[in-house]
Amino acid sequence: MAPRTTPPPRTGLLVIQPLKRRLCAECHAGPLQMLVLEEGAPRCLDCADLGHLVFLPRGDTALTRRSREESGLSAVVVRFNRRKGRYERQGVLVEEAGLARAEERCLADAEARRRRRSRDARRRALEDVRFAEAFATEILRLFPGCPADRARDIAAHASVRGSGRVGRSAAGRALSEVAVTSAVVASVRHLDTPYDHLLMSGVPRHEARRRIMAAVETRLRGWRAEVSEVG
Repeated sequence: MAPRTTPPPRTGLLVIQPLKRRLCAECHAGPLQMLVLEEGAPRCLDCADLGHLVFLPRGDTALTRRSREESGLSAVVVRFNRRKGRYERQGVLVEEAGLARAEERCLADAEARRRRRSRDARRRALEDVRFAEAFATEILRLFPGCPADRARDIAAHASVRGSGRVGRSAAGRALSEVAVTSAVVASVRHLDTPYDHLLMSGVPRHEARRRIMAAVETRLRGWRAEVSEVG
């Protein structure tokens, strides 16, 4: 089938960006960047009574839709794609005042979205603080001998949003004993044993964990013990 070289059926005012040099059949101005076909003859936008419109390139769907809603007169701009053998939409011509009103509407929406994102960020931050506090409280319940500052540090590290750490797992969010204990074990392993040094020295992870297992268990037993009252 031969490619279509005539414009698509009109569903409103249609303006063409020509690929070849074209002159206006009425005022002979040209070459034309955009034209309107009237009975097969090209007309410039001024002769077609569209010269007062401004071009809005495609790309912003919301702005395009609102610009046409705000404009009493508008037109679709197309250009022929030789490779694909069809006309493709390039944008629209709209009234300048309509475009300005549409831009104001979009800016208002953008501001509303910004405010919503800000509210959501504050809400998530508060949720994160409350969750970290609950996580630290659970650490101290299971390990009453753990220093309070250390419990808060462990909870803050384990519960970072989007980190993928144990505090953000389903079990961690449920404050399960297994998840809380895993967070404490990880902290002890890295901060209270030579585990990291062993890894940097080339010791395989499983072997490094075996070597420091006793030290980890000793620390956990000490933290599980109730803090003796002074006096």
